[in-house]
Amino acid sequence: MPQISYAPDAALWLLNTPHTSYAVRTDSSGAPCHVAWGGRLTLDEAREIAGRPHPVDREANSFEGRPPVGEELPVDGGARYGVPSLQIRFADGTRAVEWEPVCHDIRETPGGAAELDLVFRDRHYPLGIGLHYRVHHDSDVIERWTTLRNTGTDDIVVLRADSAAWTLPPRPDYRLSHVTGQWAAETQLRRGTLPFGETVLTSRRGISSHHLNPWVMLDDGGASEDHGRVWSAALAWSGSWRITAQRTSDGRAGFTGGAGHDQSTLRLGPGERHTTPRFAGLSTDGGFGAASRAWHAYIRAHVLPHPGETRPVLYNSWEATGFDFDEKRQMALAARAAELGAELYVMDDGWFGARRGDRAGLGDWTPSPERFPKGLGPLADEVHRLGMLFGLWVEPEMVNADSDLYRAHPDWILHFPHRTRTELRNQLVLNFAREDVADWAYGWLTALVADNGIDFLKWDMNRPFSEAGPAGPGGDDRLWSTYVHNLYRVIDRLRADHPRLRIEACSGGGGRVDLGILSRTDQAWPSDNTDAADRVGIQHGYSQLYPASTMAAWVTDVPNELTSRTVPLAFRFHVATAGVLAVGGDLARWSNEEIAEGAGFVDAYKQVRHLVQHGVQYRLRDPGDDGPTVVQYASPDRAEALVLAWQRAPRRGRPELPVHLAGLEQGAVYRDVATGAAHHATVLMEHGLPLELPAGDWASSAIHLRRVSS
Repeated sequence: MPQISYAPDAALWLLNTPHTSYAVRTDSSGAPCHVAWGGRLTLDEAREIAGRPHPVDREANSFEGRPPVGEELPVDGGARYGVPSLQIRFADGTRAVEWEPVCHDIRETPGGAAELDLVFRDRHYPLGIGLHYRVHHDSDVIERWTTLRNTGTDDIVVLRADSAAWTLPPRPDYRLSHVTGQWAAETQLRRGTLPFGETVLTSRRGISSHHLNPWVMLDDGGASEDHGRVWSAALAWSGSWRITAQRTSDGRAGFTGGAGHDQSTLRLGPGERHTTPRFAGLSTDGGFGAASRAWHAYIRAHVLPHPGETRPVLYNSWEATGFDFDEKRQMALAARAAELGAELYVMDDGWFGARRGDRAGLGDWTPSPERFPKGLGPLADEVHRLGMLFGLWVEPEMVNADSDLYRAHPDWILHFPHRTRTELRNQLVLNFAREDVADWAYGWLTALVADNGIDFLKWDMNRPFSEAGPAGPGGDDRLWSTYVHNLYRVIDRLRADHPRLRIEACSGGGGRVDLGILSRTDQAWPSDNTDAADRVGIQHGYSQLYPASTMAAWVTDVPNELTSRTVPLAFRFHVATAGVLAVGGDLARWSNEEIAEGAGFVDAYKQVRHLVQHGVQYRLRDPGDDGPTVVQYASPDRAEALVLAWQRAPRRGRPELPVHLAGLEQGAVYRDVATGAAHHATVLMEHGLPLELPAGDWASSAIHLRRVSS
């Protein structure tokens, strides 16, 4: 069956992925309407569904109008009273859009994908609209985006331009899953009944934000981790965004989403074209676990720039030194990090300009002559001599008022005339929407990497936008999107110059994690909170969409600097083993015995990281369940598995139930690498694996299983 089919008699298009189908048609008014999204369909089956009476075709009474969900991109116009995905104001003040189909195009791409373009125009005004779809041969994720083109001679104001609207099949009930949070408490999973009306998830901060993340999942209320149909979508955008989920009283639900927050406008000049970010959607049958695994596979195959690489064990100097260090102290830390088994040494904030705290120096990106009298070269050389890669912390989008850069270019920051320039963390935001600012950032970054043998950058952004308004009288809000596009351009140019450079996305923790930034970076920093107990929940929410290979996970000292909690070293390492392992403690204060113990955990991680970073993840027991939290990683060929378990405190009278594994080869025998015990896969999956956690609080374990026969 072709990936994309067309039935001209029904004005119907059918998109097929390996396990699902998506169908769309144009109705009698010319508007693009949803037909089906779920299990696989033939073209004849889709034609039968399309032939049924559709809500948008039914004659409405004078109060209902067209249904709020059911169109591929609801517009502002006619008897439509739901959330518009597309709102336009033409030169004469008209705001309604009327669809007129023009043509369509189906094509295959060199990478094995197929694309569908549906081309429309307004019936009277000079506006071209393109609805675009892409399906991959190896993924059930469908990518969608929209293009707008001003074909006239007057400006057009775009009041809202979502990437896509998605419609679910009618169900008796609907449930919404998403994540919420704040700084140091990101990606807290929330799951509850979708209320009638509109539910808005948004960021107005110029970043995807700590408080919400640009993805949603919906089900009929009956899905579990392992069973049930789940519909989900994620936006590939690193700026402000909005997703609106809708539930109607006639048993329908859907959601629309795109870049920009409320009341952000874009002015399209004559001949100008606007392309929205991708809004990717996924339908899966197999519960929330299957949805997550499908997203993980898609991100590895079609988003990450280097998905096949194994990420190195990282050491970061921040919690050891803060701003108080010099070359000698960094070299001593590097030696201890190498002894621990680190493969990448990252020097954090404080290496440049007059940076002795967070009040000065940002923007002056030259090594401090007092701390590094011969520049960064000697430290980089020493780190490389020790057998490690060398990385640096940078914050290219920020500036302190107390800096040479700000004194020379006070106009380079986001600001309004006659308004206070808001400082957060004593810093201001550089206006990356200005080409000269973006070019300046690229210039010093590429020189820094080239001149110092930099292998890795931790790219931080420690505050959201403020005073980010129009460039002048009568202007629009283009700054909000141009900023993000220029950020992407700087990173893309930098990576083109330095193909071996790897980058970690950070924004005070998980403030900018999304499919857009991950398409040009290698991993993300999920949270500034490194407390192992809190990280279990943060990592659980993160894993709903993003794979473990993108999730940096640190082991730091106790008591934890944020929570004052003391957790054993084994528990901290076992929690961090669930992602890309890193260490951030003050190794100068670790005893030789602690270094040796830590080195043992690092070596153990290296034996199983191929499973964590490239394997298939199964969440066997959630943090909210009674008992230990358990996560499993299995190799794609089912030859190996890793089971990680964490339990904060035992409770008398609670049975220690075996945990049922998943993803093993039926009939095979697996051996515990540590104990030598043999287990039949059928027994492990049907009857469970006894965890036998150590006694007492903060118990944890890592069980590595290897197939010995099949």
